[in-house]
Amino acid sequence: FSVDVWMKSLLSVTSACAVLARPTKDNFNLRLFFFFPLVSIKMSAKEKEASKKEVTLLSKMKHQNIVGFIGSFQERNSLYIVMEYCDGGDLLKKINMQRGVPFTEEQVMDWFVQICLGLKHIHDKKVLHRDIKSQNIFLTSGGMKAKLGDFGIARMLNNTMELARTCVGTPYYLSPEICENRPYNNKTDIWSLGCVLYELCTLRHPFEGSSLRQLVSKICRGRYSPVPSRCSYDLRQLITQLFKVNPRDRPSVSSVLRRPFVEKHISKHLDQVGLKILLNCVNMVKTNKHLITKYLSPGSGVSPCEVTRNL
Repeated sequence: FSVDVWMKSLLSVTSACAVLARPTKDNFNLRLFFFFPLVSIKMSAKEKEASKKEVTLLSKMKHQNIVGFIGSFQERNSLYIVMEYCDGGDLLKKINMQRGVPFTEEQVMDWFVQICLGLKHIHDKKVLHRDIKSQNIFLTSGGMKAKLGDFGIARMLNNTMELARTCVGTPYYLSPEICENRPYNNKTDIWSLGCVLYELCTLRHPFEGSSLRQLVSKICRGRYSPVPSRCSYDLRQLITQLFKVNPRDRPSVSSVLRRPFVEKHISKHLDQVGLKILLNCVNMVKTNKHLITKYLSPGSGVSPCEVTRNL
């Protein structure tokens, strides 16, 4: 990738830098993530291995609700990872911009369902994210599309129920089992998912404390302020289920998506996937383009399946 636009550089606590750049041959923006130039002597073998694992994981995650992986390359002892640019920023930024004004439940569920779809893709591949938080969920399409990103501490499991033992994650979103240094599986991501959903409903963290010890104590007891009554009963019940202290009592992400209350918000996102596939096919047969325009015009009420039959 030859960079011709240098927009900004963001220093993060992980010693990485994000640069917004554009490939010289294409007319679209990409976000170029790269690690600071580190000579081989200073970069431990463990750090190199961790970087390679992240690239491998990213290359396998191809889903509309996961930040797209474009490629990677090494230069002068530095690893560069090229990712899709999400122009809407992250969900934490969006929450802070509300200045106390709550999101509508429709908007909350719209984002939540997309996050769940991305997480299901990850879990289906037997991978734990391990750092789900509002700051790792990015927005595009005018803030309407949500994408899960930052797989810096993701871990692949040998099988779905295998238990990991490394204590990782962001304090506010840590599950009780991680706080207590107990083995954990994909249900720890479900707890963090609950934290994000609660945050979208209340604009604050579910578990807070004046010290790390107090925070951990609240997490392990599952004590949090009730969700406001303006939220529907179904939504409040869902949060209660996601915050079960015993991980076995928490639903899987697939189970969450099958709930009627959640399921009704899914169709438009799945239809978009179907439309995208359909349009890609039709673009290869240019003579059929006029049919797509005809059958998918606003207000036509024709589904992608009906278009296929007409083609």
